Amino acid sequence: MTPRLLIALALGLSTAFAAAQPDARYTLADFDQVPKIDAHVHLHSAEPGFVEAARRLRFKVLTINVDYPDFPPIDEQLHVAVALRTAFPTTVAFAGTFGTADFETPGWVERTERRIDAAMAAGAVGIKVWKNIGMSLRDAKGQLVMLDDARLKPVFDYMQARGITLLDHQGEPYNCWLPLDKMSVNNDREYFKAHPQYHMFLHPEMPRWEAQMAARDRLLDAHPKLKFVGMHMASLERDVDELAVFLDHYPDAKVDIAARIGQIQSQGQHDREKVRRFFIKYQDRLLYGTDVEQEPKQPGAEMARETEQAWRAQWRYFTSDDTFQVADLDQPVRGLALPRGVIDKLYHLNAERAFPGAWGTTR
Repeated sequence: MTPRLLIALALGLSTAFAAAQPDARYTLADFDQVPKIDAHVHLHSAEPGFVEAARRLRFKVLTINVDYPDFPPIDEQLHVAVALRTAFPTTVAFAGTFGTADFETPGWVERTERRIDAAMAAGAVGIKVWKNIGMSLRDAKGQLVMLDDARLKPVFDYMQARGITLLDHQGEPYNCWLPLDKMSVNNDREYFKAHPQYHMFLHPEMPRWEAQMAARDRLLDAHPKLKFVGMHMASLERDVDELAVFLDHYPDAKVDIAARIGQIQSQGQHDREKVRRFFIKYQDRLLYGTDVEQEPKQPGAEMARETEQAWRAQWRYFTSDDTFQVADLDQPVRGLALPRGVIDKLYHLNAERAFPGAWGTTR
């Protein structure tokens, strides 16, 4: 056996041994070597700079189309997603969406089913539904339309019957219904201070957070075989115990942690071991994601530099027991030091299992 083969064998055995140890952990240096998936990004340019940079860091991505007026039209979003998927079939996956503004017009259900079919035929791994349902979409009588509205049900029936995964973002973080000084993280406090029209604490005429969650749960109860991924910790980010109840009640559901890591860290400041136990107990149900958004004209390399900082800081939080400062909180946080096996599931295995074949994998 050649020296090179001996070295490779030794390294392989060392890695396998470490992975088999329940307390084995990754280091900061491992970030550049371990396969990772950011399962929640929004790419709005087919320019390859971001994806190429992500690949160098061993990241794959799931770019998600959204029925959101501040994003490009959904047909443009789909075009970009398909172009990126075509150019990088083992690095980029995408989720489609559908429009809701005309949901009361004749033929909307049929048109929506055709749009879903077209997205899936183009390679989508699922279909995203956004918080406009429940928070801004109104019918001809001016009434808010909730997720379990009977007029939307045929679309979810269709998805369930065809095994199409629903990626769902309902409501806002619970902070949205609190006064600014009671919010748990700085970014929510800054955002809602700058956007009072979206600060539900100032709008008691709007449905409460509890009403948004109840509508989502009624949808799931009515569709027990619907494949479901709850975006942003299923908007149950305020308490991992509360999210645990949801996951226990819906044993096939999964959630991503995109844009809610600050809330996780906030809870960890009060009870780090509880948060750590949650990630270990539900290690098969959680997907890593960031929710980073690209402006249509933003250079991909520029976006990648900004995103890399977040990727590395969050890797540090999940893999180490370092104590360090984060932008979302005024006081330092201590990392969770999760075992390697948990990190592997959080960072790529769960996404591969939730979306089989998405990146050329079939786990």
